[in-house]
Amino acid sequence: MKIAIFGKRYLSGKKEEISTVFAAMQQRPFELLLDHSFCQGLQEAGIPLPKGEIFTGEGFSADLVLSLGGDGSFLHTAEHIGNRGIPILGINLGRMGFLADVRCRETDEVLSEILEGRYHIEERSLLHISEGYHTGWPYALNEIAVLKLDTSAMITIHAYVNGNYLNTYQADGLMVATPTGSTGYSLSVGGPIVDPQAANFVITPVAPHSLNVRPLVIGDNAEIKLMVESRNRHFLVSLDGRSEEKNTGEEIILRKAPFTTRIIKRNHHLFFDTLRKKLLWGADPRTPV
Repeated sequence: MKIAIFGKRYLSGKKEEISTVFAAMQQRPFELLLDHSFCQGLQEAGIPLPKGEIFTGEGFSADLVLSLGGDGSFLHTAEHIGNRGIPILGINLGRMGFLADVRCRETDEVLSEILEGRYHIEERSLLHISEGYHTGWPYALNEIAVLKLDTSAMITIHAYVNGNYLNTYQADGLMVATPTGSTGYSLSVGGPIVDPQAANFVITPVAPHSLNVRPLVIGDNAEIKLMVESRNRHFLVSLDGRSEEKNTGEEIILRKAPFTTRIIKRNHHLFFDTLRKKLLWGADPRTPV
């Protein structure tokens, strides 16, 4: 079985965790492929490289991909995989871990489950920006947002769904999130949590000027058009944190991508369990840690 490994570039303080992962992998009949950028991070952190082939770019083939880090590293890995359908397993070296939800100490057990076929794959929808973005990968697993520049006043966003006028938002920005992204940036600005398998998108304003403007859940078969006005005639388009500065007057067209990102999940790892654990649902704040 070929496993390609991606990870965060800055690995300070993660030597013990990563060494644990590598030890578990080298005890099994895996052929390892190592991302060149990740290897540079390992060397800078003084972490010995496991035995394997180093590759650069997208020129590799694998049965599955391992992402070491947090959810940000997972998003970066998904970008590298693109539309090739290689399933991704996220090992959490970060904090929240909705995408990378396997803890480092579980690695040995998880790898045994994979060899025995005791896991399942979830198909996660992506957003595609067909107009209004010209640099980099035009897809997002979490969200696509239009945002004001750091020093500018709020922007005005005219939104249309399937050609029908929805609303004009005066806000710091507006984002369209996938169900996967509903627990990310969208959640932090008041958006709802959506089951990752739901066929929906969430339209969430960022710091709207009007308090009666609320997030909206729509079907994921919709086409969304955004037109932005700004006093300084510039704004940002952000795809999972990859930003491009734009001029007002350009249309932003969003649709569901024609492919999915495939995520490896343990059979007993349920989304609702993750919510309770990560968001501390039911926890008593009066109990000392």
